[in-house]
Amino acid sequence: MLIANARLVNEGQIQEVDVLVEGDRIAKIATSITSAGATVIDAAGKYLMPGMIDDQVHFREPGMTHKADLATESMAAAAGGITSFMEMPNVNPLTTTADALRNKYQLADGRCASNYAFYLGATNTNIEDIKALRVDEACGIKAFMGASTGDMLVDDVDALDKIFAHAPIIVATHCEDSPIIWANEAAARTQFGEDVPWSEHPRIRSAEACLKSSSLAVELASRHDALLHVLHLTTAIKMELFSRAHRSQKRITAEACVHHLWFDESSYADKEALVKCNPAIKSSADRKALRQALNEGRIDVVATDHAPHTATEKAASYFKAPAGIPLVQHAVLLLFELAAEDVIDVPLLVDKACHAPADLFGVVDRGYVREGWFADLVIVDSHKPHTVTKQNLHAKCQWSPFEGQVFSSSIDLTMVNGQIVYREGKLSGAVPGRRLRFNRAR
Repeated sequence: MLIANARLVNEGQIQEVDVLVEGDRIAKIATSITSAGATVIDAAGKYLMPGMIDDQVHFREPGMTHKADLATESMAAAAGGITSFMEMPNVNPLTTTADALRNKYQLADGRCASNYAFYLGATNTNIEDIKALRVDEACGIKAFMGASTGDMLVDDVDALDKIFAHAPIIVATHCEDSPIIWANEAAARTQFGEDVPWSEHPRIRSAEACLKSSSLAVELASRHDALLHVLHLTTAIKMELFSRAHRSQKRITAEACVHHLWFDESSYADKEALVKCNPAIKSSADRKALRQALNEGRIDVVATDHAPHTATEKAASYFKAPAGIPLVQHAVLLLFELAAEDVIDVPLLVDKACHAPADLFGVVDRGYVREGWFADLVIVDSHKPHTVTKQNLHAKCQWSPFEGQVFSSSIDLTMVNGQIVYREGKLSGAVPGRRLRFNRAR
């Protein structure tokens, strides 16, 4: 297969090239390629980029497949230009043992349109499972240092110290301080009863809660020289915790999610529970700080934190409506929209969404467009608008906070391991996704 006349966005440059794919790999990249018998895809005027590697998704399998599953959400991801995902352990049963981890890989085998990997979840008591983990068995260790995930809350300081001391691979954290949140919830109930306005969410899941927990994570990682990746930053006051140095020079890195770069607290007025997520979407000043930190290098990765629930579940009142938003299908389009608004440039969005997660997690042969590497490729048409409707949603939950949004770009084609999985608005039905491999140890 020959992709011709593409505007390749890769490793900080945009250049017009042809890309030849043979089997599951990129065979050649050159300004002009002739290959007899190859199927030609004319990408003239369109961007070609490596597929996004999403380092934070919740695909709900096993145990919550009425919300989502590995098959449906990996197809939604492919439709959105995400060719690899790393899925979280707060499922049922929890992915906190080697057996549970193996089971998830078995569930994914032969069912995913995008490549996949899974986190091992940390608990207050599973340090031996963490110690025994080998580099290639999981993408990372997930520590929920916050109240939103029930049984997976790691709030024992000694347990946290052991996790950071002994983790053989990168530790990814959800950082919100539970006691602060519980106190804020109690105050909100006193003031409003159970009918808490949606606009109170960023005050309940406050900036102070984020800062206290993140500061602890950074302190523990620094003490033990651990690899730490702090997920979904939301607030300006946390930015000084993170360096502007290039990611290759850091052992403590940070992620921002697309919805925190897009929405702000004004969005609660009309979207209500549809934008309830943890950590909360906060002020316009916080959003501005996130965008600045992305450009400065304090934020290293952009992800989704795709976390679907059913429409019925989301229709409940404040305390009963679960937190989480389906995002994989529109993340790349949202980033291109930010580029069109001059918030970021296109090479930077590719760096943060594709190159950086590959580097930080040690993903083997993916995340870049290079000869000999896997052909995980996305073509984006920046001149063809895409309107989000219920009819063109692919996530199982069948709703999106972006319904009615007109993005100025569209995903033209997604290729995973050399196979087309999405083209011109249609999924092919192919499920070429494979288990991701890793080579970055502590």
